[in-house]
Amino acid sequence: MIEIIPAIMPQSFKEMEEKVGSVHRLIKTVHLDVMDGSITPSVNWPFTEEGPKEMEKIIKGEIGLPFWKDINYEIDVMMQEPEASFEDWVNAGFHRIIIHPETTKRFVHLIKEWSGVVEIGAAVGVDMENEDAYQYIDAGADFVQFMGIYQIGFQGNPFDSRVFEKISKMKKVYPELPVSVDGGVNMSTALKLFISGADRLVIGSAIFKKNEGASGFQTFSEFLEGENLDLMNMVSDQHAREEEALNSFKKLASDYSTEKDQKK
Repeated sequence: MIEIIPAIMPQSFKEMEEKVGSVHRLIKTVHLDVMDGSITPSVNWPFTEEGPKEMEKIIKGEIGLPFWKDINYEIDVMMQEPEASFEDWVNAGFHRIIIHPETTKRFVHLIKEWSGVVEIGAAVGVDMENEDAYQYIDAGADFVQFMGIYQIGFQGNPFDSRVFEKISKMKKVYPELPVSVDGGVNMSTALKLFISGADRLVIGSAIFKKNEGASGFQTFSEFLEGENLDLMNMVSDQHAREEEALNSFKKLASDYSTEKDQKK
């Protein structure tokens, strides 16, 4: 089953509420990027001024993640020594936690300690050899997330085409392993990602940002169904997997447009 996961990199809890609110009826999972500045130049919620207090309330159960009754949350932890805050993310209600292996020496320990409690994914960077991730998969990692861009922590960066082959090779070794892709995902890359074997597409700027430069997409629905796309030509000579992807995109675009109209 193809899954489209909106990605949010919020600067505040309010921003997260607004963005999740615009898509929560249409999807099953939201992807949250968190950065404390230790491996990225940027810092975002919950490491902002009010973030720690809000996060503490979530952990204590005083408030919940936006629309937590309707959707699941996955979190991409872009920080050094993620084991120090891992329990907090679990207690906050995140269902999937994505770790970048280069940020910790205790990743295998984390996988074994939390197996069955929360889904744990290994982030595979563009320059990381697939073979270097095998130890985490064999230890029990639930999925891998290929980073589609070289410089993590930014939305709107161009996709690195080397990732297509990396996904195909991973699927040959671990055919049943769920594969996510995060970074640079848009209509020009999405169908080829599905053909390569991706199961989940994590999409940020193509959903939430306007005026996406050369792509010319204004809204998510235009990104998926706009005049920029010759849909018939896109599926004419492709496999059933592509057609399934396209149909999923078209349905989500239609639902998204309806949702936006109802809020006007």
